[in-house]
Amino acid sequence: QVQLVESGGGLVQAGGSLRLSCAASDSIFGLNAMNWYRQAPGKQRESVATITSGGTTTYADSVKGRFTISRDNAKNALYLQMNSLKPEDTAVYYCNLRQFTTWGPQDYWGQGTQVTVSS
Repeated sequence: QVQLVESGGGLVQAGGSLRLSCAASDSIFGLNAMNWYRQAPGKQRESVATITSGGTTTYADSVKGRFTISRDNAKNALYLQMNSLKPEDTAVYYCNLRQFTTWGPQDYWGQGTQVTVSS
């Protein structure tokens, strides 16, 4: 029932920055995590960054020190600040909400937004 709407993708040169946003349609309660995933051509989807309902963050080794995930609960929003971008960051980026219910985890996904980094 939760809808996720993404924005902020685009084309940027290596070394540049981009900020992705994801807005949820309603308030999110209980135990949960919000995540950014990405999928490059010919590759499997991979987790980029995670932030829990308690504010704990986790990053993939490939983006540590360059990307920052944050959430604004008052705005029902998730963000990914991407700095020092590299060509290997080129991928479709997806916003994800993972709710931990009494029956197990339940996932919601955004539509994806293309990030292209040129060398």
